[in-house]
Amino acid sequence: MASQQHTDNDNEIVSDINMTPFIDIMLVLLIIFMVSSSVGLETGLDIEVPKSSKSEASKGDPKAVVVSLDDQGKLFVENQSVSEVEFIKQVKISMDKKQTALVIFQGDKSSSLGTTVKVMEWIKKAGAKNIGIATQSN
Repeated sequence: MASQQHTDNDNEIVSDINMTPFIDIMLVLLIIFMVSSSVGLETGLDIEVPKSSKSEASKGDPKAVVVSLDDQGKLFVENQSVSEVEFIKQVKISMDKKQTALVIFQGDKSSSLGTTVKVMEWIKKAGAKNIGIATQSN
């Protein structure tokens, strides 16, 4: 009789759902999304950066301050339009906020060399230790 009770317990229906595989899949998808979203250096501005034949994989450092110069000579710090007067101050504020000394410079390929050099000097005056120049690979 004891053996018959034991077989009744084996036929009991398990009504709990095992969430472990679902959670594992969601964590993997989250990691893939986080990595893929931080790979590109997208600012949302319509700037056509110059092409380079030897371009390293541009992995945008999330701590880097992005400075942009469009084809009309307008300056942007972290996608915010700034005047020439406020430029150095805004770069300093952004570097302090992100706790970095790295600035990525995106200049439109039709912008003048003189303006580009002037902007890079201002970036140095703001305290940047490293300046990266964004390019597109061919």
